[in-house]
Formats: sequence, C-alpha cells, structure tokens
Amino acid sequence: MTTTLNTTQIATPRFSALTMTGVAATTIASAATMTVAAAGHAVGISLDMGGAPIPITGFGVLTAGFSLLGLVLAVALARWARHPQRTFVRTTVVLTALSLVPDAIAPADSTTKALLMLTHLVAAVIVVPAIARRLAA
Repeated sequence: MTTTLNTTQIATPRFSALTMTGVAATTIASAATMTVAAAGHAVGISLDMGGAPIPITGFGVLTAGFSLLGLVLAVALARWARHPQRTFVRTTVVLTALSLVPDAIAPADSTTKALLMLTHLVAAVIVVPAIARRLAA
C-alpha cells in the first residue's frame, strides 16, 4: 500500500492568505500615497519634475506596480528561501533605500524631492510589514 501527500492542499492556504494580504496592502498603500501627494500639492508643494507635472494617480499606479512586484518576491521567497520573512524584510529595506536615490537626484526642488521620498516610505511602511507577517520566520 502506498500513501501520497497532496502538497498543493497544504501550500494553498498560506499562499492564498499571503496573496490576499499583499493585494489588500497594495490597495491601501496606493490610496495612501495618492493622499500624501494630494495633501502635499494642496499645501503648495510642486509635483513638477523636470518641468512636467506628476499626476496624483501616477503615485497610486506606481505604488501598486512596485508593491505587487514585492508580493511576487515574497511568494518566491516563501517557496525557496530558508528564512523567507527575514530575507524579505532585509531585501525590501535595501530596495526601499535604493528607491530614494532617484528622488534625491531628480530635477526638482527640495520640497518635491522630500514629498516623493515620503510617498516611498509611506508605501513601504504599509506593504512590507503586512506581507512579512504572512511569511514563515
């Protein structure tokens, strides 16, 4: 007699919860970055970079795109990393820091640069912990 274990059923709930959490965090982060950008613009911070305005929705779209990339990274780490949570957090902290570099050297005034950097940090503070909580230590 042979016994087989269906690993798909075991793995599905974790990845499903991870995916749902990641998508929810992405949605919240996208709304938050658009809100931060709109609030900054409302108090007089320019959203112009290199002479062209950044649309408020652009903040949400880019936040969603890069947050979903982070979710793909988390799913991959959950499958292949020995310590997925620690690896994910370390990787995303480095990537978040690197994401500030283009803002720092962008052709914009200092308040615009600070606002752009703030939106990166707001997104990271929402997405990274939410996804990390769903990964195995």
